Amino acid sequence: MWWRLKRSEYKRQKGDANRKAFQEIATSGAASGVLAYAARKPIGWCAVAPRQDYPVLARSRVLRPVDEQPVWAVTCFFVSREWRRCGVTPELLKAAVEYARKGGASIVEGYPHDPSQNASENTTIPDAFAWTGLASAFRQAGFQEVARRSVGRPVMRLVLREC
Repeated sequence: MWWRLKRSEYKRQKGDANRKAFQEIATSGAASGVLAYAARKPIGWCAVAPRQDYPVLARSRVLRPVDEQPVWAVTCFFVSREWRRCGVTPELLKAAVEYARKGGASIVEGYPHDPSQNASENTTIPDAFAWTGLASAFRQAGFQEVARRSVGRPVMRLVLREC
């Protein structure tokens, strides 16, 4: 719900109210994302929906729209601890792209972190801060950088068909 609400609204209904609001979105049939399974157990999640479903993106200086093209946005991931660094994120991205394609998307966009562009020698970030994904996973899934308004935060796209 972080991306779908004004910050004040998100904070006001933090916890159960946000969970209930997202459950309503998920059960309504509206675009919300894809799940990854291993042995019939959910191990990962990727949020993807039309960009207009995420009003926070429009208000962000760093993540504002690149152009007027209609895009679907990948906004966050969750991968179970035991499955991290096992290639789940690029597979979730591929599934999210297919989901978006079936939903009519012509462009899918993401806003990952790119720790390799930071000035420090440490090019990793703690798992807790990688919830928007890493640029390397987006590259593995075929995305290309189209904008960078912050050193470690590219805007990446995969064009499915020309608009």
